[in-house]
Amino acid sequence: MINQNKTLSLSIMSGKGGVGKTNIVLNLGYALREAEQSSMLMDCDLGLANLDVLLGISPDKNLQDLLQTGVSAEDVLVPIEPDGGLDILPATSGVPELVEMDEDMQDIIIHKLTGMAGDYDFLILDLGAGISRTVLSFAALTQLRIMVVTPEPTSMTDSYAMIKVLSSQHKVRDFLILVNQAATRNEAKVTFERLAAACKNFLDITVTNLGYIRQDSTVIESVRHQTPLLKFAPNCPASKDIRALAKRLLRYREDNRDRISRRPILRDFPEM
Repeated sequence: MINQNKTLSLSIMSGKGGVGKTNIVLNLGYALREAEQSSMLMDCDLGLANLDVLLGISPDKNLQDLLQTGVSAEDVLVPIEPDGGLDILPATSGVPELVEMDEDMQDIIIHKLTGMAGDYDFLILDLGAGISRTVLSFAALTQLRIMVVTPEPTSMTDSYAMIKVLSSQHKVRDFLILVNQAATRNEAKVTFERLAAACKNFLDITVTNLGYIRQDSTVIESVRHQTPLLKFAPNCPASKDIRALAKRLLRYREDNRDRISRRPILRDFPEM
């Protein structure tokens, strides 16, 4: 009998830091919640955790505790809203051994996570930037991969490098590109087209345009207040763009419901 899965798993990643990835993860969770979809947000930036910081909370447990015998994912999970629908699995900062987890550590976390993740509509992994072994392993696990890129040349170069390594080492060839901090629609279009052209010409990979989020000073204000943007300024341009992103992902989930139901939430770890 086929195990029917309803959960769509996403990795949200970037080639370089500072592109607004964690903010997107958090507020995408809120946008999906507005659409009556439940999400588990997993902070996979295992050396420099940020999801809890954006929320202004100090969790009692984190992913490091999940490695201990007898500690379940439920023990570590932190509900964000009292009426449910949005929970986080926090990471920890300043623990170097977690940045390059060995395969046994990865297996423990994933196997503890998989059973509970099936209770949610979306499982969203907030990955660290760059091409560490742990980041690449997590990126290869999920059903979809969203690469967050900004118009900065260094962001595009590093994103291309990450796509190249995931393709060569993990045989991953499907990527969704989200342009963040775009000043105009045209700037977002040019950014995507440059990255897409490089991927097609040099890697023979066709990437998909997931849209863009406008540059918005309100984002910085929401971070300073440690309040999610969709609660701090629900009608600002970036909030509207994140809701549009959520709608696109909901449409994908609905259009691919049968395909998702026959796939595991997280694939087995690929060989390195």
